Amino acid sequence: MTDHDTTARSSTGYERIVVGVDGSDASIEALRRAVGIAEKFGSRVDALCVWSYPISYTPLPAVYYPDKDAEQIAAQVATAVFGSARPDWFTTTTREGSAALVLIDESTTADLLVVGSRGHGGFAGLLLGSVSAQCAEHAHCPVLVVHDQAAEERGPER
Repeated sequence: MTDHDTTARSSTGYERIVVGVDGSDASIEALRRAVGIAEKFGSRVDALCVWSYPISYTPLPAVYYPDKDAEQIAAQVATAVFGSARPDWFTTTTREGSAALVLIDESTTADLLVVGSRGHGGFAGLLLGSVSAQCAEHAHCPVLVVHDQAAEERGPER
């Protein structure tokens, strides 16, 4: 890992990189890509997992904590990328709301937003999921959409 010198931050413009994570392979790959950029440019990385109460016609379990699930997902993604030793320039955050809207909101204070092309949910055959497409169209900073190479090699799910 590089030194993360603060002088590098001011010259690159990538002080804060926000990465949308949901536990999918594409979001893990997005975090890996963001870490590679951060290591080159001395950036801070914030992995953001967004949660909401599901709209359901069936009763939810008596004990259901989607905020805790989001914290676990963020921790699992971080472990997949860093193992147990997380660098001090990396944080995880969880927020309630619509994934696309929260990520777009976070983009107002980010220098780069990184998202996977497809997360959990949606249609696996699409090149872009609805969240990544909305972020690419509406974010307030540059957006990097990362494709999961392993998923592409497997082909569309049936």
